Amino acid sequence: MERSVNGGPRLVAIGGDAAGMSAASQARRIGPGELEILAVERGPVTSYAACGLPYLVAKTVPSPEDLIVRDPKTFEQDFAIRVHTRTEATDIDLQGQRVHTVDASGREREEPYDFLMIATGGVPRRPELPGDRAEGIFGVQTLEDGVRLRDYLDEHRPRHAVVVGAGYIGLEMAEAFLTRKIEVTVLEAGPEPMGTLDEEMGALVRETMVCMGADFRPWTRAIGFETDRGRVSAVVTEDSSYPAEVVVLGLGARPNSDLARSAGLRIGPTGGIAVDRRMRTSQENVWAAGDCVETFHRVSREPVAIALGTHANRQGRVAGTNIGGGYASFGGVVGTAVTRICGLEVGRTGLNEAEARAAGFEFESVTVDSTTRAGYFPGARPITVRLLAERRTGRLLGGQIVGGEGAAKRVDVLATALWNEMGVEEVAGMDLSYAPPFSPTWDPVLIAARRLAERAY
Repeated sequence: MERSVNGGPRLVAIGGDAAGMSAASQARRIGPGELEILAVERGPVTSYAACGLPYLVAKTVPSPEDLIVRDPKTFEQDFAIRVHTRTEATDIDLQGQRVHTVDASGREREEPYDFLMIATGGVPRRPELPGDRAEGIFGVQTLEDGVRLRDYLDEHRPRHAVVVGAGYIGLEMAEAFLTRKIEVTVLEAGPEPMGTLDEEMGALVRETMVCMGADFRPWTRAIGFETDRGRVSAVVTEDSSYPAEVVVLGLGARPNSDLARSAGLRIGPTGGIAVDRRMRTSQENVWAAGDCVETFHRVSREPVAIALGTHANRQGRVAGTNIGGGYASFGGVVGTAVTRICGLEVGRTGLNEAEARAAGFEFESVTVDSTTRAGYFPGARPITVRLLAERRTGRLLGGQIVGGEGAAKRVDVLATALWNEMGVEEVAGMDLSYAPPFSPTWDPVLIAARRLAERAY
């Protein structure tokens, strides 16, 4: 077994992307100088922008290297963090404080630790269906996945694509296909795209996608794949089949907590690793962060598992601070996310109607149509704002925004209000900025909050 060469404590981080390397870097910044840090990563690279994968496939981002924030060499030279890439952690011995790893050549090692950081990320949801191992069917989770798909499109030049699932990644991949002049059909098991939105807001996304050339099929679930000489040729549903020379599965992801579970760490009801506010697991010297953990939703007050790089980086930094001897806590999430689909900006935060109902809230809602700028100013685009508030208390529960350029980031105002448990009357009275190139005199967020305040109290 390998021990720290300088006799100091040793941190092993499993996972070399956002959460793992944020924790390792922060522990290096504030930890003792003799702290030895080793990161093991099953892929070939570290710290890359997974959210940029659809744009890599679309060739909006020219090169995979553009998505890499820091490579293993940089971590070793600038942070004294050793990185073993193409190395998978296969077992954790909590009692013996060691991690069993296997590299790409089959070499096995036992890595001892004083502190362990688990950042194993998420696992794409990929149901087992007839023909699902055919060539041309892709999940897009890692940088390698994105490169493989882009190379496949370059080599085979497909004319018809099918995307299964209309969440964030599914819709962004559909847009990537349209950008590359590939006909695309989107299959969605529900009524509208983006199930994190209420239906009327999802309908706005669908209308824009259809106008841009996508074929959207609601209430349509894939049950298998047809193949031709080992390559996918169609996606089969209960009622039909859709020609496909390439398929992307955009069915979301679940926390990759299998390694932690097999080691005996506590797993929460969402399937994510259970951690406290300091990102500690049920084992005192073992920490976890990122898509593999569950966290606390500040509005529903329930545990949730939300796969976002913003959370992973913040959680990793909190874990690294505590590992390094400092003190930090993670305050939870409100579920804020933004995207852009076919030129339409989409933002959401807090709870949608279904989530608010499931959390036991009685609520009121309003939907307001306005413009992103003063109506007379060139470049003004439509914007729709939808807000939910608790009945009688008026507490803001959630918000959704769909519109043209300049719409989506307004959701950050609502996220700030949710974080501080503000009522919609307070939101309506906030002093937001105004100038004709940026908003109408009354910002759409303020209009929606004022109208909702009239109903909720």
